[in-house]
Amino acid sequence: MKINIAFKHLDHTPALDKRIREKTNRLEKYLDGNTTVEWTCSAKDNIHSAEVKFTAPHCQYYANAESESLYKTIDLAIAKIERQVEKKKEMWKEKIHHKHEKPVEFADPEDAWLEHDDEDEIEEKEKEDKEDKEDETI
Repeated sequence: MKINIAFKHLDHTPALDKRIREKTNRLEKYLDGNTTVEWTCSAKDNIHSAEVKFTAPHCQYYANAESESLYKTIDLAIAKIERQVEKKKEMWKEKIHHKHEKPVEFADPEDAWLEHDDEDEIEEKEKEDKEDKEDETI
């Protein structure tokens, strides 16, 4: 995973860098392979903002967040990205599982009753046959 971090109107501190890298590493559990995460953190009028662009093979996610604390902003942005990735993974799983399901067939209500009546008649005939066999053995 490649992580790019940019700061605008902020000082780049090791603590911020460490926090961003820790939070970004949580995304590895969702997608393997060649992934890139680009962070842009900025501050304006005591409002901190963070933009995250998460790029993986065949998909791309984007989130931004704002709050009074940069640490809280980082947490909010990562939470948004995780929700997007989880939602996409659920859609993929559902798509895979639905391929193997048999389509549901709806019968005409009148035909359904006819089939039900036929089943009742078959059951009655089977009972009669059993009774006839019992009578023959006696």
